[in-house]
Amino acid sequence: MLSSLYIRNLALIREITVEFAKGLSIITGETGAGKSMLVGGLSLVLGERASSDLVRTGENKAVIEAVFTGDLSGRLAPLLDETGIEWGPETLLRREISASGQSRCFINDTPCPVGILKQAGELLIDLHGQHDHQLLLNAASHEAMVDAFSGSLPESEHYREAYCRIKRLSDEQQQLAERYRLAMERKEMTEFQFGELSELELKEGEEEEIENEIMLLENAETLFGLGSELAGLLYEGDRSAFAVLSSARHLLERLAGIDRRFEERIEEVRSAEGSVEELYRYVNRYTATVEFNSERLDTLRSRQYQLQRARKKYGKTIAELIAWRDEMAAALDIEESIAEEKTKLENQMRLQQAALSSAAVALSEKRKKGAARLDETLQHELSKLGISGARFRTVFSAEPAPEGDIMLDGTRFRALGNGHEKIEFLFSANTGEDPRPLAKAASGGEISRVMLALKSALAESAALPILVFDEIDTGISGSTARAVAASLKRLSRLHQIIAITHLPQIAAVADQHLWVSKTTGNGRTETEVVRLDETAHIRAVATLISGRSVSESSLKLAGELVREAKSV
Repeated sequence: MLSSLYIRNLALIREITVEFAKGLSIITGETGAGKSMLVGGLSLVLGERASSDLVRTGENKAVIEAVFTGDLSGRLAPLLDETGIEWGPETLLRREISASGQSRCFINDTPCPVGILKQAGELLIDLHGQHDHQLLLNAASHEAMVDAFSGSLPESEHYREAYCRIKRLSDEQQQLAERYRLAMERKEMTEFQFGELSELELKEGEEEEIENEIMLLENAETLFGLGSELAGLLYEGDRSAFAVLSSARHLLERLAGIDRRFEERIEEVRSAEGSVEELYRYVNRYTATVEFNSERLDTLRSRQYQLQRARKKYGKTIAELIAWRDEMAAALDIEESIAEEKTKLENQMRLQQAALSSAAVALSEKRKKGAARLDETLQHELSKLGISGARFRTVFSAEPAPEGDIMLDGTRFRALGNGHEKIEFLFSANTGEDPRPLAKAASGGEISRVMLALKSALAESAALPILVFDEIDTGISGSTARAVAASLKRLSRLHQIIAITHLPQIAAVADQHLWVSKTTGNGRTETEVVRLDETAHIRAVATLISGRSVSESSLKLAGELVREAKSV
C-alpha cells in the first residue's frame, strides 16, 4: 500500500506529508486548493513527464517522495534485481525537479533513470486521471483490458513471439529481394568486368616473374659477355686464376720438400684450385643458357603492358584484381544462391505462419471466453451503478487479406501486433437501443461509470494493490452518485483506493477523509492537507452539500450519509 506521500515546493505546495491508510481514502477541498496537485505529485514520482514550471516560485527544486509498504517483492524484485537496486519490506520512490528543468530519480535512495522509475510506478499503482476517460473511448486500449480480465496474457505473449519471428523472416525476404534487385542491376557490368579479367588469366606473382625475365632478356649480351670474360679469368689462358694457383702449388710442393711446415699450405691451395674450377664450370653452364630471344621479349613486354593497364584501369593490384574476379564469379552465381535462400525462407515462413495461426486461434478463443464473462460482469456492475438498461458487448473483427500471414478455415487474415482481431467495446445505456462504440453512445457520466465498472470487474484479477481516481464522479449526481460510492467502497475491500471527489455521497463512504485547503500569509499562498476526524468528516461532507455556508439541515443530511455508508 501507499503509506505516505511527501511533497515540497511543487506549485502551491510548500511542504506537506500525507499519510494514507488501507481502504478508501477520499480527498476533497476548495476549488483551486490543490487537490489535483496531490495526484499530480504522485504521478510525477511514478515517472510521468516533468516540467520546471511546476517548481514553486523562488525555489531551486521540487521534491516528491512516496513510501510503499507491504510485500511488494513479487512485483518489484525482478525489476530492482535487474537494475542493481536493493529492495526490502519498504520501497521509497523519489523525484527531484530543478527550476532549470533537470530531473533526478531514485528508488530506495539509489539513482535510476526516469524510465526505471516509471516501470516501478506502473507495477505499483493504477492511476486513473481525467484523461483516462478518453483512453477508454479509444478502441486501441480495449485489447489490454480484455487480456487482463480473461487471463490471456500468456497466450498473448506466445502470439507476439510468433509474430516477431514472422516479421524477422519477412524482413529477411525483403532484404533478399533487394539484394537480388541490386545484383541484377549490376549484372551486365559485372559480366563485362569478369570476362575482361578472366581473359587476362591473372596469376599471383606473375608481374614479378615477368619483370625478372624481361631484365634477363634485355641484358642477355651483357650477361654472356661478362660470363665469358669471367670464364677466361678463372680458367682459360696462361695467366688465369687456375694457372696461377697451379704454379703456386708446384712452388709450395718444392718448398715442402725442404721445409715440412709448408705441407699444410699445399691443401689450402688445392682447395682454392677446386673452388676456382667449380666457379668456372658454373659460369660456363650459365653462359650456355643465356637466351637471345627477341620474340619472347616482345611477348613479355606485351603481357606486362596488359597487366599495367588493368591495374591502372581498376585502381587495384594484381592480387586485388584476382580476389575481385573471384568475388564477381560468386556474384554472377547469385541467381542460383538466392533461389536456394528464397526457398529456404519460404519454407521457414510457412512453418511460422502455421505457428502464428495456431497461436492466433488459442489467443482468440481465450479472449472471447473472457470477453463473454466480462460483458456479463459489466452489465451487472453497470446495473448496480444506476444504468439498469445497460447493454455492453465486446466485438471482435478480423481483416481478410490475400497475402495475410494467418490462415483460418481456408481464409487468410492480416496479422496484427497482438492477435488477428481488433477488439472494441460497444455500449447502450437504454433498452431497445443497439450497442454502439463507447465514443458515440456514452455520456460523460456514463463513461465514468463504465470505467468504474471495468475497474471493479478487473479488481480480483489485477495485480496492482493501489487504485487512484481523479474525479471519477464526472457527470453524475443523486442516486447514481450513491451507486458509485457503494462500488468504490466494495472495491476498497480488495484494493487501497484513493479518490478525489466533489460529491457528498462519495465523500461520505471514506475510511479516511483528507481535506485540502489553501492559506495566504507573508504574501504567499500555500496548500495544506488535513486528515479529518469523524466530526470534521461530517462537516466536510456537509460543505459538499451546501457550500461554505453549512446549515443544520446539511449537517444532518451529511450525518445520515455517513451513517448509511457504514452499512455499505
